Amino acid sequence: MIRVALRGVRAHVVRFVLSVLAVTLGVAFVVGTFAFRGMLSSTFDDIIATTLTADVYVRGAQEVEGDASGPAGGGAAGGGGFVGDRTLVPTDLTAEIEGVDGVERAVADVSGPVVLVAADGTAVVTTGPPSTAFSVDPEDPSLTLLDGAWPGAGEIALEQSAAQTADLATGDETTVVLGGEPRPVTVSGVFGIEAAAAGAVLVGIDGDTAREVYAPDGLVPQIAVWADSSGPVDEDVLADRVASVLPSGAEAVTGDQARAEASEAVEEVLGFVETFLLVFAAIALFVGAFIIANTFAMSVRERLRELALLRALGASPGQVFASVLVQALVVGLVGGGFGVLAGAGLVRVIRWGLALAGMEFSGRVPLGAPQVVAAVALGAVVSVLAAVLPARRAAAIPPVQAMRDDVAPDRGTGLRAVGGVVVVAAGAGVLWLAAYLGSSVVDAPTGWAWVDGLSPRVLLGVGAGLVLVGVLVGSPAVARGVLAVLAWPLVVTLRPLGRLARGNVTRNPRRTASTAGALLIGMALVSVTGVIAASTQASVRSIVENEVRADLVVDSATLVVPEGAVEAVTATPSAAVVDTVRLGSASVATVSSGSDDSTADGTDDGARGTDVAGVPAGFFDTALEPVTLAGDPTSTLEDGDVVVHRRTARERGWEVGDTLRLGEGDAAVEARVGAVIDSQLVGTGVLVRDDVFDAVVPAAQTSVRIVYVSAADGAGPAEVEELRTALTSAVEPFLVVTVLDREQTASAFADQVNQVLVILYALLALSIVIALLGIVNTLALSIIERTREIGLLRAVGLGRLQLAGVIAIESVLTAVYGTVLGVATGIGIGAALPGVLADEGLSTLAVPWGQVLAILGVAVVIGLVASVWPAIRAARLPVLDAVTVD
Repeated sequence: MIRVALRGVRAHVVRFVLSVLAVTLGVAFVVGTFAFRGMLSSTFDDIIATTLTADVYVRGAQEVEGDASGPAGGGAAGGGGFVGDRTLVPTDLTAEIEGVDGVERAVADVSGPVVLVAADGTAVVTTGPPSTAFSVDPEDPSLTLLDGAWPGAGEIALEQSAAQTADLATGDETTVVLGGEPRPVTVSGVFGIEAAAAGAVLVGIDGDTAREVYAPDGLVPQIAVWADSSGPVDEDVLADRVASVLPSGAEAVTGDQARAEASEAVEEVLGFVETFLLVFAAIALFVGAFIIANTFAMSVRERLRELALLRALGASPGQVFASVLVQALVVGLVGGGFGVLAGAGLVRVIRWGLALAGMEFSGRVPLGAPQVVAAVALGAVVSVLAAVLPARRAAAIPPVQAMRDDVAPDRGTGLRAVGGVVVVAAGAGVLWLAAYLGSSVVDAPTGWAWVDGLSPRVLLGVGAGLVLVGVLVGSPAVARGVLAVLAWPLVVTLRPLGRLARGNVTRNPRRTASTAGALLIGMALVSVTGVIAASTQASVRSIVENEVRADLVVDSATLVVPEGAVEAVTATPSAAVVDTVRLGSASVATVSSGSDDSTADGTDDGARGTDVAGVPAGFFDTALEPVTLAGDPTSTLEDGDVVVHRRTARERGWEVGDTLRLGEGDAAVEARVGAVIDSQLVGTGVLVRDDVFDAVVPAAQTSVRIVYVSAADGAGPAEVEELRTALTSAVEPFLVVTVLDREQTASAFADQVNQVLVILYALLALSIVIALLGIVNTLALSIIERTREIGLLRAVGLGRLQLAGVIAIESVLTAVYGTVLGVATGIGIGAALPGVLADEGLSTLAVPWGQVLAILGVAVVIGLVASVWPAIRAARLPVLDAVTVD
């Protein structure tokens, strides 16, 4: 039977080509994902190995917690590198560390953000990787001077990829923004690093300038310690020796531990990227499985007599079942093999594209034997599983019935209708629960601990999956009715072609629903993405309109507004109110609880490094108006107390009335939690008045995140526009600083969302392409199945163009049917998103009706494109040969 199965594949190669292509695309996505992740991992491993070369690292003992991603608070002042932000350590420890037995030298890591001006006078802005200036250590083994000399005062050295991006060379004069001030500099030289910079802009500066700008208070993120090269020294022993001379608040870790922590942090991020991409790969394979199942179902239907003859010659049902699965296995193995090659090529294309964008990766593209075997096996498993039901049907048909001219009719769809309704209802219930839990502002919204502990996002995924499966199950039951409605305009306007096409697509609703199922999935996901986009943009505009009180917002592409720009804004005569948001980190502990039922009164829950924002006392009157959940934020700031964000309050268990200790030692300040707010424009967990902020956060560790500016009371649009023009002129020397009004602020957020959506749509496009292949495949097989019918139609006068028109209408109806169900399903799932993603700012549900119409237009195009080859093939069938086909 294996030989029979292989002969069947050879005899009907065209029948299986598109199935092989579907598997190839899905496997290529999986292989490409793993290879891309491996390339990124090896790149960052190289960077870590070549930058963290010391034997011991001295750093702050306390990690800084918080989320300052919003425009009213973004990013801690300290540099985090590959790991989370930590408290800083004094640079003067280097002298004491160098006195430890076995230490050759200790070098403080003095670095920070920088803005480099290119040769054309514009700022070099990256799309993610940092722009960093650091104190050059000529003895650092990871740095190689390629041209010129190391920098002195008024000079910089550029990493070679940064020099190429900025079009600068040794001896060129340019400008850099250091510490918020533009400074004219000369490029003293170009250096290289052992690993690729991966898009980062690295600028070397002299030690005195680095300490002046980034460590004026003598505090740095870490100190690198190298062992004496005269003899081998165990890192653990050296770390213990160094730790013995450190003050409290500082710790010494081995180089291996520092590198392991850095790698772990990178792997955590890359793991998210991998999971994200694998979701889309799974979607592509799932859609491809529909094509394979449909192909084998139609193939079995066409080969009933052949299979019956095998049964009559002695083949058992198990052998017939196995023969179909062998053919599926061949499809999977061939598709998997091609998928491996395509995936490896895909990663190389991505790597080439990133290199053109200035992000050079040195990592290898890992594709060893285990990955190849796993990918080919994945294609085989998907193909075999997709063919199980068709194979079972082939094995179960009695030989006598299969040899008859009339094939047994398909079973009814009543049971599918009931099953589909039940599954959709269950999914809708789970989506409702997800939205209810996600939007609740209390800890126990239902009162049942096991329910309240469920993750709204997990419930969203489960509910969406159930709804999608329910629609797929019930689709055959509604196919005839929906297709009759969709075909009505064509039946009326294109007689008799419309009626013939409608009869063909409604004759076998299971086949039509299965063909459209692949497109249904893709369009449902596209629609959900569109709802997310429209809802996000509507929510952002609503938040900006409702929460922003200031007329203008001064922001920076580097997320840090230079001090010089702040001074220029403040000095602008028409700027009546200037509210500056400063960020830093401080130790925060709960001293006592104000709740009556708390047992923590008089205790300290343990200090944690926390992001803190300093704002003027009237900030919530003139700059922002967040949603107030408890207390009065304005009076809280006026009294010198603490305003806490809802997320942080929930994480730390804080309530209005709790007493917190901010800072350490003599600089510590105790303040009461006076208000709890909820805002997407405030990303920092703790907000305090400026003078409290100055008391607990060292000046050198602060940064200005954003500035809100208002004109005088009663100023009209013309006066506000004049103020914006004046501010734009004032901050022009700082290159990366922009002045936005409310509409522009909302548009800036929308642009960020659109950038992410472009990636999502590109990933979802693969599932649409595979769905298109499914329609092509089904139509082609349908023509083979209906060869005699087509010959008879031609014999009674149907022309070739008319026949092609019928095929095109069938294809368009199938595509539009899948799209209509997919869009309706996607919008239904999207209705739960505002509740689930309320914490992320998705507060308003919006349906992009314009995009819905565009999707329907795309469905028509997909149907027409999919019909070209099947229509040509049908039109070329010889009439006499067609009418004599058995």
